[in-house]
Amino acid sequence: GAEHLIELGHHRIVYLDGGRAPGAAERLRGCRRAADAAGVTLEVRSGGLTEREGAAAATAMLAESELPTAVFAFNDRCALGVLDVLIRAGVPVPQRVSVLGFDDSPLAGLAHVGLTTVRQDALGLAASAVQRLAGRLDDPDGPCGVVDVVREPSLVVRGSTGAPEASACGNGSRK
Repeated sequence: GAEHLIELGHHRIVYLDGGRAPGAAERLRGCRRAADAAGVTLEVRSGGLTEREGAAAATAMLAESELPTAVFAFNDRCALGVLDVLIRAGVPVPQRVSVLGFDDSPLAGLAHVGLTTVRQDALGLAASAVQRLAGRLDDPDGPCGVVDVVREPSLVVRGSTGAPEASACGNGSRK
């Protein structure tokens, strides 16, 4: 996700964190790692899991003198709240601010939303969970420790991300 924004040329990215939600620490670490490797400013802010929390974060950004060139939200719901506030305020997305979500929820793919997002391998994760459960049922006395299952996510590019405008990169203008 962050790599996509960096490849597009974004240098000031706000990451809206998921707090204590499952996977939040790992997503934040990945974003920081990508930003550090590219020498890009990553500003981490409290985001949340809902549209309302994303909207609150976007409203706070609008009150500042300079908007970021991109916002990467913890999940699609939070990103949808960001999109709603930016569009209602007349901020062109993605021309002025790109918005990226995570989860590839059904709403993200709607034509009037077109949210770029990171898709998790939900079927692969479910298959791993079923396999683990079947193993426990077959061998109830076998090892039962916690196992981290990591599946490679994939980027789904839609209309909410693009290269930053030249004017958005240097003069701090809001539109």
